[in-house]
Amino acid sequence: MARKKRSSIDVRDGSHVVVMGEMEIWDGADLALLREILAKLVDIEQRPAIGVDLTFVKYIPSGFFGMLYDYTDRGVSVRLYSPQTHIANMLWFREFFEPVDGEAFNLVVKAQTEHSARSALAASKAPWSDTEDAPIAFPAMEETTLAATIAH
Repeated sequence: MARKKRSSIDVRDGSHVVVMGEMEIWDGADLALLREILAKLVDIEQRPAIGVDLTFVKYIPSGFFGMLYDYTDRGVSVRLYSPQTHIANMLWFREFFEPVDGEAFNLVVKAQTEHSARSALAASKAPWSDTEDAPIAFPAMEETTLAATIAH
């Protein structure tokens, strides 16, 4: 059975907000529909501020955040509305969204977060690499300092 197209666009606080209906779990098809709607708003209609209503959403595919982040990189303001607790507790949400009021959160691009710094440290030269000019995996530091850095 074909899924009904249950989406609409509201204007809230100057943002064009996509409302995907009462779907609790978004799959790849839902993400493709959302991507199509947002692309139309940004690329064709030249909207400078977009949003997504997450009132009913309990699960979002991993590509959702990357898609929103790409729009922010292009100078578009991105806001999420009414995320459920499960969504608001996801790592990407906690790291990159800041509250505007009780129901709205703006995507904020940060230079480096605690988690990205840890990832950068872990991604430095692999111990099995034989390239001479590759960076050293862990610069010389005392063992206690290294353990404290990794523990955070």
